[in-house]
Amino acid sequence: MQLFEGVSEVPADFGPSAVTIGKFDGIHAGHRAVIAALREASTDRGLTATVVTFDRNPLSLLAPEICPDALISNAQKAQLLEAAGVAATLVLAFDRSLSEQPPDKFVTEVLVTALHARVVLVGADFRFGVRGSGNVELLQELGILHGFEVRLIPEVTAEGRRRASSTWIRELLEAGNVAEAADVLGRLPSIRSRVVHGEERGRELGYPTANLSPDLEGFIPADGVYAAWATVGGGRYGAAVSIGNNPTFEGVPQKQVEAHLLDQKLDLYDEPIELEFVDYVRPMNKFESADALVDQMHRDEDRIRVILDYPPRQ
Repeated sequence: MQLFEGVSEVPADFGPSAVTIGKFDGIHAGHRAVIAALREASTDRGLTATVVTFDRNPLSLLAPEICPDALISNAQKAQLLEAAGVAATLVLAFDRSLSEQPPDKFVTEVLVTALHARVVLVGADFRFGVRGSGNVELLQELGILHGFEVRLIPEVTAEGRRRASSTWIRELLEAGNVAEAADVLGRLPSIRSRVVHGEERGRELGYPTANLSPDLEGFIPADGVYAAWATVGGGRYGAAVSIGNNPTFEGVPQKQVEAHLLDQKLDLYDEPIELEFVDYVRPMNKFESADALVDQMHRDEDRIRVILDYPPRQ
């Protein structure tokens, strides 16, 4: 996939293209349907399937007090778009200048001059330009003027219940419902970081863990214990993941993420690691003793092995 960080990076001979525009936070089932329509349009007309997105949520500039945390990082977004079959992505810096750009100038500079758009796919509620002053009707008028077709994309519902959205996915992850979040995403929700040194309490209890740096990518689910897959050190392993401050011990940071890799004893310090969450197991409880905690960890492991279809504990 070609990745352009700004209009100036798009080569003069780029395209012609089929384009869709949006935040694409999470690359969920709705986004995937849009991308499928984009690819179909590009194939039918011999165009380059292109996504226009932003380097941050526009609300971070326009209304930071209500701006939600991102579901994925920009790097994760680029990788997921490429995996979905997008041929090119243009990332625009959502700064004050872009936020004040008139709708017709956005169309002229981005869609026409830079991307040579022939088809533009948007939802019925699409808004663009300063204070959202541009709508679908204006886009269609500009399309006639500049020679591109505007196609409307129907909403996608998950499980036939609700429109697939980043907001819904955040609600599910904040409740620890990673399994339903996976249904809406069309993939397992994930985070990634690097392994750092911890207090080694897990090792002392017979459950060594990979401690994730708090400087991580992705949206951390609610505190609790989860069944997950860990990709690290060139392998993919079943894992028991705990999120929270582990109230049985003192001094554990909030939202600490630790992963115990099933049946593995690996030196993972400073290794990049990705965790894909499969199911919620239990809340983060305080235990009367370390022995009581270990007993519960055995039960957790047995349940996680069943969830992941892993061999029984030896």
